[in-house]
Amino acid sequence: MTVAGETIEPRLAAMRTELVGYAYRMLGSAAEAEDAAQETLIRAWRHAGTYDERRASLRTWVYRIATNICVDMLRGAGRRARAMDLGPAATGGELGPPLPESAWVQPILDERAIPATADPAELAVQRESIRLAFVAALQHLPPRQRAVLILRDVLVWRAEEVAGLLETTVPAVHSALQRARSAMRHVPPAEPLDDDARKLLDRYCDAFARYDVAAMVSLLHADATTSMPPFAWWLRGRETIRVALSHSDGSCAGAKLVPVAANGSLAAWQYRGAERFALLVFETSGGRFTGITTFLMTNGGGTGDRPA
Repeated sequence: MTVAGETIEPRLAAMRTELVGYAYRMLGSAAEAEDAAQETLIRAWRHAGTYDERRASLRTWVYRIATNICVDMLRGAGRRARAMDLGPAATGGELGPPLPESAWVQPILDERAIPATADPAELAVQRESIRLAFVAALQHLPPRQRAVLILRDVLVWRAEEVAGLLETTVPAVHSALQRARSAMRHVPPAEPLDDDARKLLDRYCDAFARYDVAAMVSLLHADATTSMPPFAWWLRGRETIRVALSHSDGSCAGAKLVPVAANGSLAAWQYRGAERFALLVFETSGGRFTGITTFLMTNGGGTGDRPA
């Protein structure tokens, strides 16, 4: 099929990664984001004959399809969360029963959500907006308000474009954006992923390989948190985490961490032999880790990545 004399398929295919990133911010799940992007591209291809370039750009038309799909998927769905949103910190090592995958904000690999063509300024915004804390906060916004914030502040669309996509007015877009920004103000900004940050992760990976608890704990902030989805269990405080690590069941013996780009943050695959066992996503501030989320893997752990 062609639009304005051009074959539409390559243009649609080139949008796939950005559509996955958009859907991930909307839905909080890499697997669901992949499904939403795929359905968007299928519908766009099937209905290309109805597209009128005089009314909207191809990108706006495709994003309208994607937004409608995401809003439909969110109807009746529970809000995805992080462990810290579900209850107080644990006082011991009892994990409790696992919660279903649908309860959690899931991780995503950067390469699945951030187009390789992003320039440095775009890259910083794209990374910031797929951080776990940011995506978890997005889940508290109504779906259309969520879409407005992502389209305006992440993808930098003009208010007129967003109004056209959502079939609403420019004042309504401004109002929704103001409310969304107010609700997101509590999310702290991320620190840059510079050489110092990567060296911090390297030090943690080295300490983990030796299972040197003292060395690992020395890289944590005093009030750092750790969690391990799919369990609601989480801990706060360097000393509490030290005790938990010191009383490990030995399952991490011989395991190793391999750095990877995920959620716009420092991250690492945990391997046991040749098997990927978990994905760790780190939050940092002031040269220390403030949070470590260990996602236990099942078929790639919902990251959109294929199992090793």
